[in-house]
Amino acid sequence: MIWLTWRQLRVQALVAAAGLVAVAAYLVYLGVGIRHDYTTDVVNCLPSDCATTRRLFTDRYEVPLTLLGMLLIAVPGLIGAFWGAPLVARELETKTDRLVWNQSVTRGRWLAVKLAVVGAVAVSVTGLFSLLLTWSASRYDSYAGNRFAALNFAARNVVPLGYAAFAFVLGVVVGLLARRTVASMAIVVGVFAVLQIVVPTVVRVHLLPPLTTTVALTPEVMAHAHGFGANPSAARVIGYTLPGAWSMDSVNQVFNADGTPYTGTQARACMTGEFDQDMACIGKQNLHIQYTYQPGSRYWPFQWIELSAYLVLAALLGGLAFWRIRRR
Repeated sequence: MIWLTWRQLRVQALVAAAGLVAVAAYLVYLGVGIRHDYTTDVVNCLPSDCATTRRLFTDRYEVPLTLLGMLLIAVPGLIGAFWGAPLVARELETKTDRLVWNQSVTRGRWLAVKLAVVGAVAVSVTGLFSLLLTWSASRYDSYAGNRFAALNFAARNVVPLGYAAFAFVLGVVVGLLARRTVASMAIVVGVFAVLQIVVPTVVRVHLLPPLTTTVALTPEVMAHAHGFGANPSAARVIGYTLPGAWSMDSVNQVFNADGTPYTGTQARACMTGEFDQDMACIGKQNLHIQYTYQPGSRYWPFQWIELSAYLVLAALLGGLAFWRIRRR
């Protein structure tokens, strides 16, 4: 049964292996480049130039890493659509189930072997891709990246393994219920895409309660902000992220040392048009913001919680598949 399953999977597996080799070669090349630039430009930057160096380093590698992250997130959905959905739906659609499920191998054992062999290959392919991308982007993530960002979080470390297991079993169950291959593939892609939007924006933020603290606006802190906005009544820091943390707010109001709002009128004295100089000037005025965040130490708990949730969903769907196939 295992040999037959592999025979049916070998074309898809060879295509996946060829694609993984090509991606791996590029990821090794990219990772070596990131490490070289990090050591040459970032580690040895002058204090006065480090903010500019950080932005240049980020701009140089943000696009390729974003595209690779999007590709990795898409891989489990494609596996669910092209490997999971046809697994049973194709047998039902072509009526070969009448022959396959009337042999010495029971329906339950047939499904168990299919799920184990094809699922293991699916998780392995996704895991290797995730491992390579995590290694390649590690210097970027530790210095300029946001590990909690929706795309970065979903495309690093162990969470993609849960996505692959869930998407594959989802495809099998949808194919078993819908009994049409093309329709099942479309449903799987749609459901997986919706989850990739809903979980980061609605669910993940509530897994653990955030922390709130006061952050002094030093020049070093301003170097981790994307911008500064001000009007006559209030000033705001835009896009500040504590290194390694997950910011709950993209905009934070600025306060004076006595707790009163820092205004655009006060900030005008620092506005010269040169971003680095302006931020350095503002950072010397004893200002602060209220910052709500998830600390970097919670990164791995979030990874394990989300991985466990998807594995539990995959197990429940697998149980549904066994129950349904035995009652047909």
